[in-house]
Amino acid sequence: MQFEKSRNPLKVVSIFGTRPEAIKMAPIVHELAQCAGIRSRIVVTAQHREMLDQVLDLFEITPDGDLNIMTERQTLAQITNRALSGLVEYLGEEQPDLVLVQGDTTTVLAAGLAAYYQKIPVGHVEAGLRTETKYAPFPEEMNRRLTSVLADLHFAPTRRAVQNLQSSGADPRGIFLTGNTITDALMSILRLPFRWERTGLPFSPGDGRVLLVEVHRRENLGPPLRRICEAVKRLADSFRDILVVFSVHRNPAVREVVFSILSGVPRVYLCDPFDYEVLINIMKESFLVLTDSGGMQEEAPSLGKPVLVLRETTERPEGVDAGIARVLGSDADKIYQETARLLSCSSSYEAMARVANPYGDGKAAKRTISAILYYFGITREPPEPFEPG
Repeated sequence: MQFEKSRNPLKVVSIFGTRPEAIKMAPIVHELAQCAGIRSRIVVTAQHREMLDQVLDLFEITPDGDLNIMTERQTLAQITNRALSGLVEYLGEEQPDLVLVQGDTTTVLAAGLAAYYQKIPVGHVEAGLRTETKYAPFPEEMNRRLTSVLADLHFAPTRRAVQNLQSSGADPRGIFLTGNTITDALMSILRLPFRWERTGLPFSPGDGRVLLVEVHRRENLGPPLRRICEAVKRLADSFRDILVVFSVHRNPAVREVVFSILSGVPRVYLCDPFDYEVLINIMKESFLVLTDSGGMQEEAPSLGKPVLVLRETTERPEGVDAGIARVLGSDADKIYQETARLLSCSSSYEAMARVANPYGDGKAAKRTISAILYYFGITREPPEPFEPG
C-alpha cells in the first residue's frame, strides 16, 4: 500500500554503521542528494569506526549524525543497546518520512527497531537474502529476517530474493527488484585512475597468479579458520607461481590464527584490510577469490573472477547457480583440491570466469530512488525491474 506524501520534499534518513553497508549505501546516498523531491539525511552508528571512515572518505559522504558507538571487543548486545538507544533519540528528533537501512548487520536491526518504535516506515536495501539456517551466518541471518518483518519497502537484489520475501509474507506491493548496489559502487570505483604501487604489495600483477583471500565471519573463528589457513599454506607450497594476498581482518581472533600459521610462508602476503578502492583493483588483477565475505561474493562476479566460498552455506546462491561460485566450507582438503583444480585446469577455470554477473547492472540505486518516489505517490510509474544479462 502506498503512503500519502507527508511533506514536500520527502524526508529520508539513511542509517549505516559498517564498511560493507557504507559501500552499498553510497550510490543511494548520492542519488538521494540529487533528487529534488527528497531531503536526505545520513546518520552512522560507526559500529566499525576505522573501516567505515575509509569508505566515507572515498565516496565523499559527510554524515549529519554520528553515534560513534564502537568499543574494543564489543559484544552484539553492547552494539545493539548503544545503536538502538542513540537511533531512537535521533529519529525522535528528526521524524523522517522514511528510514533506509542496508543488509544484515546489527546496526540494520537496531535501526529498523528504532524506526518501528517511532512509527516511521522502513526501507530495506538488499532485502530478501536467506540461508534458512538460523545460526548460519550468525547473527546476520536473523538480523535480515527480523528486519524484513519491520520493513515496509523491500529493495530486492535478485528474483530469488523477491521469492524469499513473498514466501515470508511481505506485502508484494512493497517489493521492488532493483539489483544490487554493490555493482553501482564497484563501477564508480573502476572509473577512477589507479596505480598498482598504492597496494603496497612487493610484486606486479604479471609476476604470478594472484589468489585474493579474506576470511572474517564469526562462524569461521577458531578451528575452521585454522583449517582454511592450513589449506592456503599447502597451496603456496604446491604452486610456485601463485601469489597469495591475504587481507587479514582487524579482529584479534582472526589475526592471531592467521599470523601463527601463515607468517613467513613464501609468496603469502599478510596485509591489513585494504581501502576499498585498493581492494577492488587487487581483485581486478586476481586469478581467483577465496572468501567468506558476502560482498566479495558479489564483487568478484562483476569482474569475472571465480569465487570459492569458505562457508557451509550462502545466502547468495545466484552465483553458485550461475556457475561462478562454489561453496566449500572450511574443510582443508576440499579447499585445497578445488583450488588446485582451477589452478591446473584452464577449461574448468574458464567455465567459471565467463559467467554473466547475476547481481547487478550499475542501475540499482536509480531504481531504488524511483521505487521510493512511486511508493510515496510522488511519481506514477514503478521502476523497471532488474534483469541480469
